Order: sequence, then C-alpha cells, then structure tokens
Amino acid sequence: MKNIDILLSEITPSARCGATVESVSGIESDSRNVKPGYLFVAVRGVTVDGHTFIGKAIEQGATVIVCEEIPSELNPEVAYIQVENSAVAFSLLAAAWYGNPSRELTLVGVTGTNGKTTTATLLYELFRLFGEKVGLLSTVCNYVDTKAVPATHTTPDPLHLQALLREMVDAGCTYAFMEVSSHSAHQHRIAGLDFDGAIFSNLTRDHLDYHKTVDAYLKAKKMFFDALPEHAFALTNIDDKSGMVMLQNTKAEKHTYSLRTMADFRARIVESRIDGTSLEINGKQVEVLFTGKFNAYNLLAVYGAACLLGRAPEEVLCKMSLLVPVAGRFQTLHSPAGYTVVVDYAHTPDALVNVLTSIREVLGGKGNILTVVGAGGNRDKGKRPIMAREAVELSDRVILTSDNPRFEDPNEILNDMLAGLDAGQRRRTLAIVDRREAIRTATQFAVPGDVILIAGKGHEDYQEIQGVKHHFDDKEEVEKLFAEER
Repeated sequence: MKNIDILLSEITPSARCGATVESVSGIESDSRNVKPGYLFVAVRGVTVDGHTFIGKAIEQGATVIVCEEIPSELNPEVAYIQVENSAVAFSLLAAAWYGNPSRELTLVGVTGTNGKTTTATLLYELFRLFGEKVGLLSTVCNYVDTKAVPATHTTPDPLHLQALLREMVDAGCTYAFMEVSSHSAHQHRIAGLDFDGAIFSNLTRDHLDYHKTVDAYLKAKKMFFDALPEHAFALTNIDDKSGMVMLQNTKAEKHTYSLRTMADFRARIVESRIDGTSLEINGKQVEVLFTGKFNAYNLLAVYGAACLLGRAPEEVLCKMSLLVPVAGRFQTLHSPAGYTVVVDYAHTPDALVNVLTSIREVLGGKGNILTVVGAGGNRDKGKRPIMAREAVELSDRVILTSDNPRFEDPNEILNDMLAGLDAGQRRRTLAIVDRREAIRTATQFAVPGDVILIAGKGHEDYQEIQGVKHHFDDKEEVEKLFAEER
C-alpha cells in the first residue's frame, strides 16, 4: 500500500471529491488489470478514451479515480481526482510508485528517425567496457545489466518503464541509455523521467500514419528536448536541417556534432570498407567495425555523449574500437560462394538510401548490388513508392517482397511500391511476395564480389500476418542458404 498524497506530491489536482482514501494497493491505466484498492488513471489514448472505462475500473475494485473530467454520477466509496492531463499524471504516478528510479541513474535518451537503436546500444556496450553496470531500453531488447528483458515497444508504457528502471537501480546499475520515440514523447510516456542527457540523430519521413505531417513529427521529437532540465546535456547532429531546431528552447547545456562543419565533436571518414571504417574524430584516428556515413554519425554521437558524461577522449576511442555492430544493423554475412549479404533494419526511404550509398561507396564500381526490400502494412503508405524508387535507383537489381503485411494484402503493398517506378525501372525489378523465396532468388542471382542488401526487418525474428506473428529471421534464412552452398 502506498500513500495517496506521496504519490500525488508532484501533481497539482484541479479538483478532488468523493470519498477520503489514504492509500492504494496499485496503479493502472487499463481497467482490465485493476484490482481491489487500485488507483485507476483515465488516459485519453489514440483510439480509446479511458474515461469510458471508469465504471468498469470501479467494478474491478478501484477506490481512486484520476481523470480529466469527473463523472456526473459519483460512487460515494470512491475518491475522484481531477487533473489537467491524465497521461502526464499517469507517468508521474508511475514514477512515484517506483520511487523515481531515474533520479538514481545517469539517464541518457536518444531520439531521431534513424540511429536510435544503434546509438543507445553502443553507449550501453561502451559503458559496460568501462566496467560500469548499465541498463538499456531499446527496440531490439531491454537489458538490466546483463539480463535480457524482451522489448515490445520502442519506449514501454510508464508502468513498465519505471519498473524496468527500478530493476536497474536495484541491480546496481549507475547508467541507463534509452531510445525515445516520437510516440512516447507525444503521449507523455517519458514525463516522469529525469534525464541527464539527450541525443538527436536526424529526422526524415516516418510514422506519418500517426503524426500525419512531418512538422507534427518534428514537434513530437522536440518535446523531449524542450523538457530537459538545466543539469542535462543536449547533443544534436547539426548536419541535419532539424538539428538546431531541437536546441531552440531547451534549458540543457547545448552541444553539437558533425561530419561536414565545425562542431563540438567533429569526424571525417578516412577509409571505408564493407566490414569497417577508419575514422578521424576531433583530430585522432580510430579503427571501427562499422561501415557507412550513417554509422560514422552514430559513433560520433556515442563519442560525444561519452565525453560529456566525463570520460577521457583517449579512453573513449580505445573502447570504441572494440564495439561490434548491433544485430540487424548493417550486419554483414559472407557467402562461401564469394558474395556478401548485408542485413539491415532500413525501413524508411532515408535509411535505405544511407545503407545503399554506403555499400556503393565500398564497392567502388566493382560488383553489383541486389536489394530485397518491402514495406510494412498498416503504416505510412506514402513512403512505399519512394522506397521502391530509391532502391531501384541505387541498386543493380531489386526484388520487392513482404515485410510485415499485418492486416493488409501483401500484394496490394507491392502494388503501392511498384507505382513509384517507371517502365524502365520495373524491368529491373521483381515482385515476389514470399520473403523466403525472394531472399533465395537474390542469392541465385549473386556472383562473387556482389552485395545483397536485405532491408526492412533487421533484428526482427517474425513476420506479422493477419495479426499473427510467424517466426522469420532474415539472418537465419541467409545462413541456411549458405549451408547449402558449402
């Protein structure tokens, strides 16, 4: 049981009425999970308004209701607390319930369209190499030091998020690095967190099924930076046109990184290879096991953040040379037949361009690029023709296939992608709905020196079809085909 007034200590209610309740046995925003003695928060969601479930929550045993509108009919045994924004209130209540664990950690958030997972994960790995106990909140997997906790969302709901952070503190973690999605900022899921640093990578077209416009998407990202405290650092990529926008209203200490211009943290690519790069960062050279300009940006962000967290530049560079690519992020596999496969999560036009450009630069005109790519169902349809067009323009042959069709007809998704191609481009393109068959076909076309890019799923080990997740792992499929070649 926890005291109501303590839980509400950072919330200013607009009004209170009903019964006097001193303590509650739990908090919830899903009425189905409410138990006797619980506090229920009526949150207005994207598709569901929690206010319609207040009655259900009371039936389940809720004794305190936190809401934006007090119901017209009150239960005399229930306390009602009105707040301006119940989503914010829920996040603050969740933080208070778990004793505000983020205040006991050095917490750094990473936002942007591309690079969140890689940057957050590499910071986690880097600080473990420093000998620290570290937590990670990521799309791929969450970690409490070395313990893996499967991820269901880029940023968990407030209760799960705070529970994970508390587990990190209890396990002795001193640092935590997390991806901060635009959804989580817009839905106030991060409202109860005390950040010590924030990183902005870039902003390109994505999630317009949710945000509707690029401007709204930008504003959602910016909300995270606007809310940073004075003691935090704000590190932004100034080569991205939205980079400086992030710093406009932040109270945090402002820092920049760049591959093109003067910045606090500056890098240039000395030499790029299919499985590594020579980088010069702030005048010092380092060899890393990563390829491409986009990865140079990710590593520069990692370097900058580590330095801002008090690590010596020489120590950071030394440990960076030991870092390895994140699963499904420019993951290279070498065929016994002499060609190379790159498995990458690239699922936006910009990410696809980044990966293909990097491969083209490494090949230097020697060898062809064969790209296997799809687009997810029930997501931004506008990017489908763009992705197909970018793939064809930067590849020698393209196979369009299924990604996660979800509840859409995969053939219709492919038709949307094909609509972005002219007659000449279509002649260099195959459409094969079955992803396994598409990958196999690409390997049959490949000759020694070629590179096959399998884009869109990366670390994901499933295909979602009509609401059912079927096991499917691009890397596994490739390894099976390699075994047949031996």
